[in-house]
Amino acid sequence: MNIDKKNIAIQILAIIGLGLAIDLAFIYYTAVFDKYALPSFCSINEFVDCDGAARSNYAQFLGIPLAYWGIFFYLTILFLTVVDKLKKCKFLKFLEVFKDPKAYISTLGAIAFACSMILAGISLFKIHKICILCLVTYFINLIIALVASGFNSKNFLTGIKTTFFDFIDGVKKYTKTFIVLLLLFSGFLAYSGISLDFVPHIKRSKAFTKYRKMKKNPYRINGNILGNPNGDIVIELYSDYVCPLCYIQNIMLHQAVKEYKNIRVNHNNIPFDKACNSYITINMHPNACFMSKAALAAKKQGDYWGMSSLLYENQPKSTAKLDKLIEELNLDKDKFYKDFYSDEISNTLNKDVEKASLELEIDATPTMFINGERIVGIKPYYELKKLLEDNGAKRK
Repeated sequence: MNIDKKNIAIQILAIIGLGLAIDLAFIYYTAVFDKYALPSFCSINEFVDCDGAARSNYAQFLGIPLAYWGIFFYLTILFLTVVDKLKKCKFLKFLEVFKDPKAYISTLGAIAFACSMILAGISLFKIHKICILCLVTYFINLIIALVASGFNSKNFLTGIKTTFFDFIDGVKKYTKTFIVLLLLFSGFLAYSGISLDFVPHIKRSKAFTKYRKMKKNPYRINGNILGNPNGDIVIELYSDYVCPLCYIQNIMLHQAVKEYKNIRVNHNNIPFDKACNSYITINMHPNACFMSKAALAAKKQGDYWGMSSLLYENQPKSTAKLDKLIEELNLDKDKFYKDFYSDEISNTLNKDVEKASLELEIDATPTMFINGERIVGIKPYYELKKLLEDNGAKRK
């Protein structure tokens, strides 16, 4: 009995690669889906960080994590090492299209290694993190290609040519089957690329990017009331006008009240600015108190939410810039500044800050309470909608 040592060597390499790919898939899952997971064994420091690499936007292709692609690749290599035996079965006669498995393995290994080098470059120069397990698979891919070609460059080039022509012949012979498989595979890739269900961190990032790019609030509502004044779904929002995430939250809540008929949003100021907030140790958002007073002054003239949106968008740091916003909202300038500098506005703001800091112990913005349930931070709009609907929000 002749033993194909080359085939056995490829199988061993593919099994090792498959094991590493499965381990990488597990690392990816825990890093992305389990926020309470401990760091993986290969997350050693800021640079050697498998978890950080897994969370990168580059750790996927067409919405599928690279670890999953790796599993598919090594399973394909293992399949090709046994395809000659499989095609002897009568019901697997169609496998006869695989005429020269070693050539295909050599070609696939080379393609995988080329992709690996691109990924290595991205790791070093884009995300500045490396994944040790990934690096090992890169070398395995190269060795698979070399072993399959017999460490001969001529065999390697011939293998590429053979793979191409055998693929064309196979498509001609089983055109209908190929079209069906292509449609199924393309449909799956289209689904994964659009839904991003396998890469939720990227889905969240893209959801936020949409709002970050908005220079103005396209859903802006003017007035002192945001939503249905009699709405039974009450959102108590605590935010800071200098907070960039609060800017996004403001737009999303405006969008929500246009889509749902029974929600009401109440805004509460908690500026992380020592000018009016003595409960903070670090002056995180200078000028936030200035803007909170501007919103409260606008409220005296019936346009709290209109001013709020303009404050987020323009970030005024002086009365000269504030004048433009007053003019845009057609407010009475003299009355506005009288209220702005009044003790009443200062006392109102101080009460907001005191309640948020002492009673509610809020230490991050934005923070929301939806019918009493505390939500710290910002959620993508699709998650916010689900949260609202779970609490009884009804679409218009």
